[in-house]
Amino acid sequence: MPGEMLDKPNPPPDPSQLPDDLLSLAVKLDTKSALSEKELDAVKKFRRCADYIAASMIFLCDNILLKQPLKHEHVKSRLLGHWGTCPGLNLVYAHLNLLIQKYNMDMIFVVGPGHGAPAILASLWIEGSLEHFYPEYSLDNAGLSKLIAGFSTPSGFPSHINAEVPGSIHEGGELGYALSVAFGAVMDKPDLIVTCVIGDGEAESGPTATAWHGYKYIDPKESGAVLPILHLNGFKISERTIFGCMDDKEIVALFSGYGYQVRFVEDLENIDLDLAASMDWAYSEIRKIQEAAREDKPIVKPRWPVLVLRTPKGWGAPKSCGGEFIEGSFHSHQVPLPKAKTDPEQLEALRNWLAEYRISELLSNGKPIPEVASIVPKGPHKRLGQIPDSYASYTPPNIPDWKPLAAEKGTEESSMKVVGSFLDQTTQKNPNTFRIFSPDELVSNKLDAVLNRTGRNFQWDKYSRAQGGRVIEILSEHTCQGMLQGYTLTGRVGLFPSYESFLGIIHTMMVQYSKFMKMAFETKWRMDLGSINYLETSTWTRQEHNGFSHQNPSFIGAVLNLKAKSARVYLPPDANCFLSTMAHCLRSKNYVNLMVGSKQPTPVWLSAEEADAHCRAGASIFKFCSTDSGLDPDVVLVGIGCEVTFEVIAAAALLRRLVLSLRVRVVNVTDLMVLGAEGTHPHAMTREGFHSLFTEEKGIVMNYHGYVNDVKGLLFGRPGAAERITIEGYREEGSTTTPFDMMLRNNMSRYHVAIHALRAGSLSNRTVRLDQHQLISGLEHDMKKCSGYIIAHGKDPEGTYDIPSFE
Repeated sequence: MPGEMLDKPNPPPDPSQLPDDLLSLAVKLDTKSALSEKELDAVKKFRRCADYIAASMIFLCDNILLKQPLKHEHVKSRLLGHWGTCPGLNLVYAHLNLLIQKYNMDMIFVVGPGHGAPAILASLWIEGSLEHFYPEYSLDNAGLSKLIAGFSTPSGFPSHINAEVPGSIHEGGELGYALSVAFGAVMDKPDLIVTCVIGDGEAESGPTATAWHGYKYIDPKESGAVLPILHLNGFKISERTIFGCMDDKEIVALFSGYGYQVRFVEDLENIDLDLAASMDWAYSEIRKIQEAAREDKPIVKPRWPVLVLRTPKGWGAPKSCGGEFIEGSFHSHQVPLPKAKTDPEQLEALRNWLAEYRISELLSNGKPIPEVASIVPKGPHKRLGQIPDSYASYTPPNIPDWKPLAAEKGTEESSMKVVGSFLDQTTQKNPNTFRIFSPDELVSNKLDAVLNRTGRNFQWDKYSRAQGGRVIEILSEHTCQGMLQGYTLTGRVGLFPSYESFLGIIHTMMVQYSKFMKMAFETKWRMDLGSINYLETSTWTRQEHNGFSHQNPSFIGAVLNLKAKSARVYLPPDANCFLSTMAHCLRSKNYVNLMVGSKQPTPVWLSAEEADAHCRAGASIFKFCSTDSGLDPDVVLVGIGCEVTFEVIAAAALLRRLVLSLRVRVVNVTDLMVLGAEGTHPHAMTREGFHSLFTEEKGIVMNYHGYVNDVKGLLFGRPGAAERITIEGYREEGSTTTPFDMMLRNNMSRYHVAIHALRAGSLSNRTVRLDQHQLISGLEHDMKKCSGYIIAHGKDPEGTYDIPSFE
C-alpha cells in the first residue's frame, strides 16, 4: 500500500461534532496596528534572511550567495536536515526579538522541534551570537560560508539543536520534553519568560501531554512564566498529525480544559501582524497574573496564554515537484528536494526557490543590512543566544553539615528517614535554588521529614498553593525529569527521588540529558552545572506492599552506560553512608548521580567519621566482621547494596559459627565505579588498590543489588578477576512475599553466600576442604527449612534480621 496520498496541500481538518459556541473561548484581537510599517518591514526582512540561510544550510556547499548560476557541484553530496519546521521557527524567533526589545525582558527560547537547527542557527548568526561564542562564524561572507557549508558535516554544527548551540537548554534529538524543561527553567526565576515551541508531532507524545499541566506547579509570585506555542503545520514525517486533524473547537476545548486561553495565529497574509499582536497580548496576560500574585491578590486557577500557530509545513519551499506536493505536505518535513545534487528538475526547483529570497538585498558584504539587524536586542545579554541563564548561572548550593544528623553506630535506622531530615535542612538553606521533583512517592519513600518546614508546590490545590513549597509531586516521571532538567540547566540543583522500579521510565530522557551535558562539558564557553541527582529507594529487596512489577534495578545499568566522566552510581550500606553520599552529590557538578538505598530500618555499621572515610574510598574492608580484621583471608565476601550487604555480614557470622578455620574478609563497595578496570573511570581503583582489598589470587564472592552483568562489565579488563569471582545479583525472581524470601529466590541469602564462600575458601584451605560437603549439605538443609517456614507462616523466621554478632 502506498504512503498517504494527498489531493491538496494543507488539507483542513474535518469538522467536529462539538457545539459552535465553544469558539467564544478563543481569543480575538485587533491586529491591524500591531506593528509600525518600519517594524513590519524589518521583521519580514529578518525572516527572509533567516529562511534563506536555513535552506542554504541544508543544500549548499558552495556559491552560498548565488553569485553564479546554481549548479549541481554547488549542492552538498549528503543532504541532511529538516526544512519543514524552519520557517515557523524563524517567524517566532523574529517576533521574540521584537518582544524583548519592547519590554526589555529576559527570555529563553526552548525549541521542541530540535531538528529545526538550521532555523535557530540562522537567527543566531544574524544576531551575532554565533560570532560571540565562535569567532569563526563572523558576520561576513567567510563566516556565513563556514556556517552554511559546514552544517551537518563533521566540521560544523549537527542537524539537531544541542549544547553547542547558544541559548539552548534542551537536547533536540528526542521529542517530548521541551515543555516540561521550560516549566522547570522558570521556577524560582520571577523575571524570566521561556517561550517554548512544541511541534504538533511532538505534541502527540505522552510526556508533552502531561507537561501541559505544568502551570499548575508554577507560583506566579516566586517564578517566571512559560509561553507555549503549538506549531501546527499539520504533518509528521509521512502523515498528518493528530492536532492537524483537529478543528478549532476541539483545540479550544482541549486547551481551555488544561487551563489556558487559546489564541489562534493563522492569518497567513498578515502573519507578522497576527503574531505580533498575539505575543503582545500573551505578555500582558502573563504580567497581569504575576502582578496579582505579587500584590498578594493571586488569581485562583489563572488562565495562562497559549498560542496555536498555523503555518504550512515547509512554508516557502516549492509548491510541487515531480508530481508531488511539497509545501504544505509531509514531503517538506526533511529535505524537500532530495535529488537536487543529480536531478536537473530538482536543481531548477532549488534555484528558483532560493532566488525568491533575494538574499543580495539583505546582506552587504556578507553582513545583515541595518534593517535586518534592527530587530535584534541591543544589549547582548538580552539576545536569545546570549542570556546568561542559559549557560552561566550555576549557583553552588549551601549544603548543611550532615554529621549532627548521623545515627548511632550499632543501632538501626532508615536511610531515607535521616536523609529526609537532611533534605529538610537543605531546603531551608537554599530557599530559591533547590527543589525536589517526585512522582507522588515522597511519603511512601519515608522522606516526609522534608515536609516539616516546606510543602508541595501545587497551585491548583488550595491546601498547598502560594506557600513557597520546595516539592513538586506529579505522577509523571517524564514531567519530573523534564522540570529537573530545566531547573538544573538554568543554574540550580534538584533531586529526583523515586521507586527504584519506575526510574526506568525516564531512561532515554536521562540519556539525552547526559548527551547534552557531555557536549556542554566540551563546549568551552559553557560554565559548570549542578549534577542531576537520582535517589532510588523502595527497592526490590523490600517491596512489602507490591510485587514483581515493582522489582527492577535496571536503571543502574542505564547510568553505567554513560560516559565515564559523568556517570556516578552509589549504593551506601547504611544511613550514615547515605548522608555522606547525599551531601557529596548535591555539592557535585556536571555528573549524573544515582543513589540506591533502603527506606526500611537497617543496621548502622559505621560511625559518622568511619562512614565519611568509607565513602571517600568508595570501598573498604569491614574489619568488625572479618577474621582478624581481614588479614590473610581464604575468601573475600563483598556486599554492594544495603540489604544484600546485610546478607554478606550475616553469612560471615554464620561461617564463624560453623567453621572457625575459614578466614573471611568482608568488603563493602559503596561507589560502584571503583570496580572498573584501571583507567576506565575517574574513580576506578588502581591495580594495587584492587588487590589490597580483593587479594591477588583468593576467591571472591559478590552479592550485588542489581543485575549481574552490571558488575561483570565493570570488572572486564581486571587481570585474573573473572576466573575467581562468583557474582550473585537480582535474577528476575519475585512476588509479594517476605524480604528474606526475596533473597532466597534470587540466590542472595546468607546461605547462598556461605555456600559460595565454602567452595571458594576450600581451594586454599585444606581444613575447610575436608568438611566442605557436609557443611554445604547442612546449609542447603537449613535453607529449605527456612523456605518452608515462610510458606507455612507467611513471614520470615524470628531473628532473621537481628544484627549479627561477632563476639
